[in-house]
Amino acid sequence: MSSSPLPVGKAGPAFLSKERTIARPGFNRWLVPPAALAIHLCIGMAYGFSVFWLPLSKAVGIGSAVACAPEMGFLAQVFAADCDWKISMLGWIYTLFFIFLGCSAAIWGGWLEHAGPRKAGLVSAVCWCGGLLISALGIYTHQIWLMWLGSGVIGGIGLGLGYISPVSTLIKWFPDKRGMATGMAIMGFGGGAMVGAPLAANLMGHFASPTSVGVWESFVAMAAIYFVFMVGGALSYRVPPTGWKPEGWTPPAKKSENAMITHGHVHVSVAWKTPQFWLVWAVLCLNVSAGIGILGMASPLLQEVFGGRLLGVDGSFGDLDAGQLAQIAAIAAGFTGLLSLFNIGGRFFWASISDHLGRKATYAIFFALGFVLYASVPWSGHAGSVALFVGAFCIILSMYGGGFATVPAYLADLFGTQMVGAIHGRLLTAWAVAGVLGPVLVNYIREYQLSIGVERAAAYDITLYILAGLLVLGFICNLLVRPVNPKYFMSAEQLAAERAHGEKSAPVSELAWSASPSSVPLVIVAWLVVGIPLAWGVWVTLQKTAALFG
Repeated sequence: MSSSPLPVGKAGPAFLSKERTIARPGFNRWLVPPAALAIHLCIGMAYGFSVFWLPLSKAVGIGSAVACAPEMGFLAQVFAADCDWKISMLGWIYTLFFIFLGCSAAIWGGWLEHAGPRKAGLVSAVCWCGGLLISALGIYTHQIWLMWLGSGVIGGIGLGLGYISPVSTLIKWFPDKRGMATGMAIMGFGGGAMVGAPLAANLMGHFASPTSVGVWESFVAMAAIYFVFMVGGALSYRVPPTGWKPEGWTPPAKKSENAMITHGHVHVSVAWKTPQFWLVWAVLCLNVSAGIGILGMASPLLQEVFGGRLLGVDGSFGDLDAGQLAQIAAIAAGFTGLLSLFNIGGRFFWASISDHLGRKATYAIFFALGFVLYASVPWSGHAGSVALFVGAFCIILSMYGGGFATVPAYLADLFGTQMVGAIHGRLLTAWAVAGVLGPVLVNYIREYQLSIGVERAAAYDITLYILAGLLVLGFICNLLVRPVNPKYFMSAEQLAAERAHGEKSAPVSELAWSASPSSVPLVIVAWLVVGIPLAWGVWVTLQKTAALFG
């Protein structure tokens, strides 16, 4: 492509076009991660939606739930406005979130590469925040199908586009730190619930009244807050000109010590036809299946395995009185909070480590260490060692989060950076599958174990061994990953055609630049805008976690 200025008509390139986001010399690349974090912290509230379930289950009765008539069918309950929803009905929103996240990322990932992160980020903001407003209307009119449509379907589409919007951009800005860069952004998705859940609780407390549980008003307020943050993040996105590289950085030689890093680019329409894509798909699916099943059952798992031992008294879970059950529930909430912290920290830690160890070696650690930990958990539970039990799950959840954060860089290594966002979008269908597989394994095997008379404290043993077996399969799949055959790479003409979509080659004099000193205050402000809410969420979580050690 020519490096001459783009022809400008009467109005020039559209404001939302990718061309308008190309950075100029002196731009500070450290402004891009907080822009991504601003979006991910908002959409990450999807993990924290369970905070609304109990209040919504008594939205009609306010003080206590008004049960629907026993003869009322499921369809009638969907449209009923005079009786309360069951939590099982509300839980479908959580399922829809991740189904539509995976589907939208897969379907529109290619469009995102051409449209650019600014347009994708704004569409994500409209879908996510618009979905919250539709859900608020559904709560106000007591029509649960509007919640399923608003947050589940439309909000889920916003999740998918928002989740993958910064991936390609960050990898291109940080070719020297691919893992760390994506880890910073995807850390925000894991931390979204830590910020959003206590915010939602405070808002519901503020808006609650004798005639309202305060949820629809909280949805409206959160939609407004999130829209400001997400639009600010989207408008702050910048993409580097083609050929740009960090000042002083030299790309690794083709025959470098990390042979997994390709020097070609694979088109998204071709990537899914390669064995590497499906091997990495299986790697992500198996790693997430093992982690997500435990994450969803962390609280009852700790309570049922240890029972009275959490309070220093003898007695199983079924032997405790109401007061003791309330005490161990608070301890289990602290356990869940601690797992959230390790989930978030692991996203940044493991993704950054992968820049030094390589992606394949990092995933080998996930599966090998994960197998040992899963297999040892039943022993630590029967031995009564809370410290070993909690420690094992903290490391497991750090690797669960690390798997999400490391996989974009793994894809960039294998398939090149040109269409990594679109390829990542298609790979996220593995998350949708894992979101069903993991919880089903944990929940149904537990129920079966209890039905045949297995004690509650031992009901998870077989499940944990099965999850350990999944990690063995993941280890084998990761072991089989090899560099992509050059026959799959785009030709020079195909690559030029892709880069014609709003990209611009930099002149030789602009192939590398140092950040302008005047940008430093702006970088500090940008990081404070996202860092302060995240720090507040961590502090609230740490306060809850204190109960675990009390």
